Amino acid sequence: MFKHALSVSAFVLSSLALGQAVKGSEVTVTSGGKAYVSYLAAPASATPKPAVILIHSFNGLEQGYKDLVDEMAGAGYVTLALGWQTFEKEPSDATVKALVEDGLKFLGERKDVNMNAVGLTGFCAGGRYTMLLLPQLKQFKAGVAWYGFPDQGGTAAKPQTPSALIGQLSTPMLILHGTKDVPSPIAGIYAYAQKLDAAGKAFKLSVYQGEPHSFLLQGGKIADTFASRDARRDMLGYFGEWLK
Repeated sequence: MFKHALSVSAFVLSSLALGQAVKGSEVTVTSGGKAYVSYLAAPASATPKPAVILIHSFNGLEQGYKDLVDEMAGAGYVTLALGWQTFEKEPSDATVKALVEDGLKFLGERKDVNMNAVGLTGFCAGGRYTMLLLPQLKQFKAGVAWYGFPDQGGTAAKPQTPSALIGQLSTPMLILHGTKDVPSPIAGIYAYAQKLDAAGKAFKLSVYQGEPHSFLLQGGKIADTFASRDARRDMLGYFGEWLK
């Protein structure tokens, strides 16, 4: 599905609320014998709720991602942002996959998490990891990839491209991307979407006209723009449909 969202002042915004922010805190997730500094926020209720693992961009676990985690907790999701760059700026795919698996174990030890309703989202490099790991980790019930890299890989540290794993994908995925994305050109996203469609995979593509790479944030904080607000609503709406 292709959705072109035009950022114009006359556009009527969706009525889907983003929720009230819940203040989270730093936690550590142990993986490979190392303690990764991460960030968690959860709704106050102790009843089991859906959960989301968040993989930040290559620029690190910026304040904007922590604010988004708080916002998602306010919308009803136990949300864990994994600090995957705690020890290395650019770890291997195997290291990140192991950390995400251990993030799932971390959530599984909490009584307020419904492990049958866990999603994955990521941004930039995290968007690539969302595309790459959804086909491999079947615990996830839905995923949201923000301006990812479907064709990046083919090195010793990153041996596979997300596009090469489309055949293994069984999880619905929302893809959020801007038409002016220079690091990950929109043409590659359209080609990826065509491959997903040809393979009969469940996905939604929301394209934001004129938006650059990393349009969620400005200066490390959540951007006060139509695209940022609409994409966050789109993500919450998508998880709301699939994480039940």
